[in-house]
Amino acid sequence: MVEIKTPEQIAKMRAAGLVVAEALKACREAVVPGVTTQELNDIADKVITDHGATSNFRAHHGGLWFPGVICASVNNEIVHGIPGERVLQEGDLVSIDCGAILDGWHGDAAITVGVGEAAAEHTLLSRVTEGSMWAGIAQMKRNNRLVDVSKAIEGFIRRQPLPPKGKWGIVEGYGGHGIGTAMHMEPHVLNYVAGRGKGPKLIPGTVLAIEPMVTLGTPHSAVLEDDWTVVTNDGTWASHWEHSVAVTEQGPLVLTAFDGGRAELAKYGVVAAPDPLG
Repeated sequence: MVEIKTPEQIAKMRAAGLVVAEALKACREAVVPGVTTQELNDIADKVITDHGATSNFRAHHGGLWFPGVICASVNNEIVHGIPGERVLQEGDLVSIDCGAILDGWHGDAAITVGVGEAAAEHTLLSRVTEGSMWAGIAQMKRNNRLVDVSKAIEGFIRRQPLPPKGKWGIVEGYGGHGIGTAMHMEPHVLNYVAGRGKGPKLIPGTVLAIEPMVTLGTPHSAVLEDDWTVVTNDGTWASHWEHSVAVTEQGPLVLTAFDGGRAELAKYGVVAAPDPLG
């Protein structure tokens, strides 16, 4: 069942989402050639702790323990990269996924950052992935269906000109999810349309993590021997973007964006809901 939140609970999720936003901002600013993924993890850990929150990543998930407060996935790694001694190099592309729990409510978001001067095709990959996320978020409107979000994400990607040396692969087997009193909840949010089902109706109080994952080649992936890191089957590079978004009576509210999603949603003619925290 989909967990429906009250306006008061959405306000608490907004507070958790802002902690995640702060952690990702600090990580983004720290991404330079020579930094390790563990150092990025430590930066996020301090931000989360300083805000009185706890990590929802450093925990058991499906019987497996994840040791970090971020996932740091580099180049051909799609998601769930374990932070450690890896040193980021000029031109790398790193996707940083982060979450936090505050007052029992969860936030979850991800960004992709180029290290130094990223190649044009990798910058384009990140922009297309981010753009598809916002296209999906713009469909987080009252009485839309879940499939409207999936259709918008896929449609945005399919409309983009192909990169010079590759294609757009929408990763299969991974997607967004409900979020609230737990990090991963129903429903699963596909980044493409599969089958004829429309999925649940989006009503006020629905909160979803919208997170497209796109590659420069295959939609297929494999999990490394660490039981966590997901990589592309063909070695092509990947990008991952994510925001946690609430459907409200007054429109979508992007809980993990500082402005609540106002600027990006305006590009789609969508008015973001007022920030419950002012």
